[in-house]
Amino acid sequence: MSRPIRIAPSILAADFSRLGEEVAALDQAGADWIHCDVMDGHFVPNISFGPEVIRAIRPRTNLLFDVHLMIAPVDPYLEAFAKAGADLISIHAEAGPHAHRTLQAIKALGKQTGLVLNPGTPVSVIEPLIGDLDLVLLMSVNPGFGGQSFIGATLEKIAQVRALIGDRPIALEVDGGVTAANAGDCARAGADTLVAGSAVFKGGALADNIAAIRRAAEAARGDWV
Repeated sequence: MSRPIRIAPSILAADFSRLGEEVAALDQAGADWIHCDVMDGHFVPNISFGPEVIRAIRPRTNLLFDVHLMIAPVDPYLEAFAKAGADLISIHAEAGPHAHRTLQAIKALGKQTGLVLNPGTPVSVIEPLIGDLDLVLLMSVNPGFGGQSFIGATLEKIAQVRALIGDRPIALEVDGGVTAANAGDCARAGADTLVAGSAVFKGGALADNIAAIRRAAEAARGDWV
């Protein structure tokens, strides 16, 4: 099956004083998805925003809202994020003991499901849940802050997950320190969806930055396409 490269800018790097305009600008600049990093100050050492912010910016674009929940516990908040406008809800394998139950709850809300692995979590965690997923998200930094450097060992994990996915219609996303300089490595290993925050918003040149990341990834991707 053909798997296009998708660029999902993280609004964590946006100007929060004009977030709605930033989201609209990302749409015009060629973004494929909008990545919403939700942090609770408990599961990760930072606090970002909640469902009301997502509800407020939802009217500014028709792009898919890729909502990455870095919160624990997560189950009590799924419905709020679904109603706020999330299209795809990703939860961390490390955030609770019942990932399968949580994924089923997301499906029951009519949303796409994603499972996220931190850098220290093995790929084997995905195997029992692969049939319940629309997306696997590999963290290439330790979650909690933007602007971190890409962890090179993630490339081997990307290749392992690509092999596990096979022909299934499951997106493989990478988040953390992604730039035009390493987007090709990620795509070559098997990633089809790249989250980028600082690299997209750098210098305010949204369209140029998104295009540069896309070009690098498309030029380098491997035979998994």
